[in-house]
Amino acid sequence: MELSGEKPILQVALDFMHLKRALQAAKEAVEGGADWVEAGTPLIKSEGVEVLRQLRKMFPDNIVVADLKVMDTGALEVEIAAKAGANVITVMGVTDDATILEAVKAARRYGAKIMVDLMRVKDKPKRARELEALGVDYLNLHVSIDEQMIAHTPLQELKDVVKASNLPVAVAGGLNSETVAQAVEAGARIVIVGGAIIKAEKVAEATRTIRKAIDKRIRIPTGLYKKYTHEELFEAFRKVSTPNIADAMQKRGVMKGIVPRILHGVKMVGRALTVKTADGDWAKPVEAIDRAVKGDVIVVDAGGGPTAVWGELASWSCKVKGVAGVVIDGAARDIDTIIEIGFPCFSRHIAPHAGEPKGHGEIGAEIECGGQTVRTGDWIVGDESGVVVVPQEMAMEMANRALDVLERENRIREEIKRGGTLSSVLELEKWEKVG
Repeated sequence: MELSGEKPILQVALDFMHLKRALQAAKEAVEGGADWVEAGTPLIKSEGVEVLRQLRKMFPDNIVVADLKVMDTGALEVEIAAKAGANVITVMGVTDDATILEAVKAARRYGAKIMVDLMRVKDKPKRARELEALGVDYLNLHVSIDEQMIAHTPLQELKDVVKASNLPVAVAGGLNSETVAQAVEAGARIVIVGGAIIKAEKVAEATRTIRKAIDKRIRIPTGLYKKYTHEELFEAFRKVSTPNIADAMQKRGVMKGIVPRILHGVKMVGRALTVKTADGDWAKPVEAIDRAVKGDVIVVDAGGGPTAVWGELASWSCKVKGVAGVVIDGAARDIDTIIEIGFPCFSRHIAPHAGEPKGHGEIGAEIECGGQTVRTGDWIVGDESGVVVVPQEMAMEMANRALDVLERENRIREEIKRGGTLSSVLELEKWEKVG
């Protein structure tokens, strides 16, 4: 179990809900070069310490890590995990010293070791020195999954912790083949990778790629398993579907009754420019084209009226200017030509007749469209499944969560292709809500 030589340890984090899926991914990860196997916190909470027994049985020669994140009853929880087969048990660094000391004593008694997770610790270098004095074995610089969704990274603090302590330091939190080499260069002795391995369709292949990046200290580009910043949101939203976003937002933001008038494969992503108008009054929607900038989506609240406020010529104007699309809680016409020119159009109704340009309403104000509040600057994503609005202050988090949904579905799809069914892969009967 001792760390020796220069080769860093690759630890795979099995953050699954289902034991069967976790064991299969673990098997493939070890085949691909993972050294340590971690029973993630969600997995232990859902399946219990039986997970540890199964991992010990499957991997008698590998280190098994129990990510218990112990906060209390240190001795008891360490004893439970160690007796079930764990070699390393995690304890939270924010807990009191008495709990950590009890955990360390229990680990010594049962031949295990303690890794302390520094998540939520304010002064990490100072706490690292204190923990070394308390007798722990490893430190873990960890950014939580929820923090990863807002593009936080552990690499910023890693160097300071490595300098502060003689203990081997693990690093975890959104690492992939592009960033693991940075972690090693910053001093990490243990590199913990979860999503970039367990969400891959080919887990063994993904692990080999991570292993290569670690061992050769190189950056290997990846299209997935990365977190996007505010400046990269357009790219992120282009990668995901409206169902991915709806799942990430827990069904919020979905416009009801707004139907796509697009060709197969056409997608719309952009920032909203809002328009309030009356049924049939197409003046403000058309005037909004002049105010729009490239990449905007014009979102029109026409009160759900049946008379068209949009048509072919407005669509051509947008196409030439680079406007990304239009969403209308009301009616559009000339749909055949709009589809032909490939302009993304979404509306509640189709009608052959338009009204008159009376000029009622306003541009840029808060509106309602498809039952959702929309403000200028919010993100609008539309595809063949419908339209979703993402509030601008939540956009980075929701884009990253939607990507997480997409990546997890990729793995489930691969398991189905291997002969499973959706219900069997997700063990639906076992995990149906009780009561």
